[in-house]
Amino acid sequence: MPNRSKQKGNGFEREIVNQAIASGIPAKRAWGSNGEAMGEHKEVDVKFGGYKAQLKRRARIPDYLKPSEHVDIQILREDNGTSLVVLDWFDYLDLLKAAGISNEARNSEMD
Repeated sequence: MPNRSKQKGNGFEREIVNQAIASGIPAKRAWGSNGEAMGEHKEVDVKFGGYKAQLKRRARIPDYLKPSEHVDIQILREDNGTSLVVLDWFDYLDLLKAAGISNEARNSEMD
């Protein structure tokens, strides 16, 4: 019997890679969701535009983590922690493109 959770995660990784590539951002998925296959830490699932990411897909994300319709980003920080930004994936891809990160500029970093 196949592991449904693993299939869901693999599909999400492929989806993110395909969306990045469609936006002109180079992207690559780690074989077996293990970054060691790309020479990275095992927690790296995907590399895109020179960045390393671990992807998590959940049935439901708490509303307080999502930016409301009235703001563009959500900034979070735990006590004594660092600030984190939550924003729409496609907005982030647009920021990467605006910063000049494209297939031409970053292809060598994907190897």
